[in-house]
Amino acid sequence: MPISDKLKKLIDWYEAVLEHPHRTEIARELRSEDDLFLLMLYSEMLGIPNPVYYYTLELYPYMIEEFHDWHLRMGMEKSPLSGIRCC
Repeated sequence: MPISDKLKKLIDWYEAVLEHPHRTEIARELRSEDDLFLLMLYSEMLGIPNPVYYYTLELYPYMIEEFHDWHLRMGMEKSPLSGIRCC
């Protein structure tokens, strides 16, 4: 086995050791970032002005699948948007 493969395995192991105790924190932060992104994406539909609304329109088809989980995490039992039916 070449030394570069051994070094790569050692680096991967080291990162896994450092990351292990913080996995829940990392997952929580990623979920928080996703929630903020979805809020920005759907803000115009919720009545909050969004200056980049035109550019975020093309992201809707990709993000619609995550909308249900997002509005449940935000405390909304039903979809707040009439154009998006997920429940």
